[in-house]
Amino acid sequence: MTATAPRPRPSRKGQPSRTGRPSRTGRPSPIRRPSPIRRPFAAAALLAALFSLVSGLLLAGAGPAAAHAALTGSDPQDGAVVATAPKEVTLTFSEAIAVGDGSIRVLDPSSKRADTGVEPKDLSDGSTVRYGVELLPGLPDGTYTVAWQAVSADSHPISGAFTFSIGAPSETAVALPSEEVGGGAVGAVYGIARYIAYAGFVLLVGGAAFVLGCWPRGATARPMQRLVVRGWITLTAATLAMLLLRNPYTGSGKFADAFDLTGLQAVLDTKPGAALVSRLLLLGAAALFIAVLFGTYARREDAVEKRDLTFGLAVGGGVVAAGIAATWAMSEHASTGIQAGIAMPVDVLHLLAVAAWLGGLVALLVALYRTPDIGSEAVRRFSRVAFGSVLVLAATGIYQSWRQVGSWSALTGTRYGQLLIVKVALIVLLLAVAWFSRRWTGRLTDAATASVASEPSERAAETVKTADDVAPERAAQLARQQAALAATEKKRVRDADAERSGLRRSVLAEAAIAVVLLAVTTVLTSTEPGRTEEEAKGASTAATAPAPSGPVNLSMPFDTGGRNGKGTVRMDIDPGRSGANELHVWIDGSDGKPMDVPELKVALTLEAQEIGPLPVAPDRLAEGHWSASNVQIPMAGKWKVDVTVRTSDIDQVTVDKTVKIG
Repeated sequence: MTATAPRPRPSRKGQPSRTGRPSRTGRPSPIRRPSPIRRPFAAAALLAALFSLVSGLLLAGAGPAAAHAALTGSDPQDGAVVATAPKEVTLTFSEAIAVGDGSIRVLDPSSKRADTGVEPKDLSDGSTVRYGVELLPGLPDGTYTVAWQAVSADSHPISGAFTFSIGAPSETAVALPSEEVGGGAVGAVYGIARYIAYAGFVLLVGGAAFVLGCWPRGATARPMQRLVVRGWITLTAATLAMLLLRNPYTGSGKFADAFDLTGLQAVLDTKPGAALVSRLLLLGAAALFIAVLFGTYARREDAVEKRDLTFGLAVGGGVVAAGIAATWAMSEHASTGIQAGIAMPVDVLHLLAVAAWLGGLVALLVALYRTPDIGSEAVRRFSRVAFGSVLVLAATGIYQSWRQVGSWSALTGTRYGQLLIVKVALIVLLLAVAWFSRRWTGRLTDAATASVASEPSERAAETVKTADDVAPERAAQLARQQAALAATEKKRVRDADAERSGLRRSVLAEAAIAVVLLAVTTVLTSTEPGRTEEEAKGASTAATAPAPSGPVNLSMPFDTGGRNGKGTVRMDIDPGRSGANELHVWIDGSDGKPMDVPELKVALTLEAQEIGPLPVAPDRLAEGHWSASNVQIPMAGKWKVDVTVRTSDIDQVTVDKTVKIG
């Protein structure tokens, strides 16, 4: 082994001390790197914790998969008893739904399929959304269960079940799932992915807009680059997770089905699946935009070329951002309900305004804490952008509120309306804090930053002179150390600026409120709109609410035309509601005494539903008194009661009367 002479230690002459000044010996001393700035990380952790807390509280009260389409009617109705087996079962919904094989299943008392098993038929007519399945022929008497599951037009899964009986009710062995579709662990993870997707969109679009429109020099700042790139990564990861979880979210609720290729293909054929794929493709274009913004644009120095590139990036980025926002508009609330053609572009504008305001607010917060040289002009530009965004939010928000709520009762009496009130209150609070930020912005100057701008240049020149006597590697190291020291000094002077410190505090308060606002807004997108909830409740109540029950009493005079052919038929139907009833008929002669007749027949007809006539053959109990037990009335409604009375071989008459049986 060859001995190596010890390497001579470099001369310390002329080396700056830890404070950046030459040491007494004239030799440079090592410079300690500035310690990491911990306050930005603490602020970011606080905002993340606040977002998680608010999201958790809202999720806890939301329940699984809020139903945005509701079952408003069925034939047979829930709990109805029909005399004969119907040919099909139909379901009516409050808005458009997507169905597939097995979306509507009819199970007999032993839990076997009683329908033909084919895809439900679309029986919709105009604004009425109705689907039906055919039943197997020759179904026996008993209680049948109808279980249904579908996806509403705004992408949320819905499900339910009800029963009806043929002949008479019976015991049933059908066991329905205890967990609603869209719930459980899969539903929780899917909901979290929705939150993360909105947050990523806000950071991506708002951060890029802040750099391009308010602070072009920020394109060279690493903190701003990291903010926008992380927004892109967050939105992309959340979109991929939603695409994979879409099949189990709307179906089995099992994580393993996320990798079922058949289920994934089925998802791609749906509107929400197409929206998620479109978002991924647009995110590819967004990646190219980010590369140009923080690459070519950041390095461009010629003013004319940079202005042209700014215009091109603004147009291209705006198109991509609007396209990404449209993937929400085309698959959620805006795509269904009244005025969908107007609501979707309004929703796109609303989302872009939210991103420009809240995302720009986060970008400003990062710039104030992590970059030493953001100027007052950039802050004032963002103030103007935020003001314009608020105007757009106000206009689009008023329209959306009218469209989704529709009435004062829905505003206060539905979960959607109550969340909307919370959102408006948060916006008012955010505007109040923003007013204080505008006051700090008005006082903001660049004097503090400018006062130290010349000192780093002088030190850099001194470093270059000193570097002439040392190796090139050492010169580069000294330059980096001097730059770090200069940045630390600039930040120290900047932090001592009272106006800038006050602005940072107010912007941090705005960002905290914005986090809560974003969480509330995200929950609103998964909550049934107040207008449709009230309409569904009204339709469901009208379809299923029983009429006042109680014994039905009828009195009908008759005249067969023959001798002793005049009299009165009195009838009681007890208890006078759907299901089994007792029927009693009395016939009184013209003298008011009981009257016997050779033949008496009764029939019931529900003309509105084309049910009947259902014949009833009462038995004679005594003179002038007939009775029939277990008379099945399938459903409530206005029934026409026909009574045929024969008083001789050739003299008979049929009288009728319509009565409400509920």
